[in-house]
Amino acid sequence: MKAKSFDRKFDAGGNVLANLDLRKARRARAEARRVNVDFPAWMVESLDREAQRLGVTRQSLIKMWLADRLATPLPRRS
Repeated sequence: MKAKSFDRKFDAGGNVLANLDLRKARRARAEARRVNVDFPAWMVESLDREAQRLGVTRQSLIKMWLADRLATPLPRRS
């Protein structure tokens, strides 16, 4: 399929997935980078309780909370 045909189909809301090779598709800037953070014991215990309540791992909980927080920027100070 030519690029112009692909663009027209996509712009019209058509399904273009059959025209893509998704085997090598990657999310931009999604590579993992290790970060070490030291938390006090009480905080780890609280994280573990909340993670268990939600049925996720501690690491997943931290990632979810950070992603949520970073998606909502702080208001700028004057």
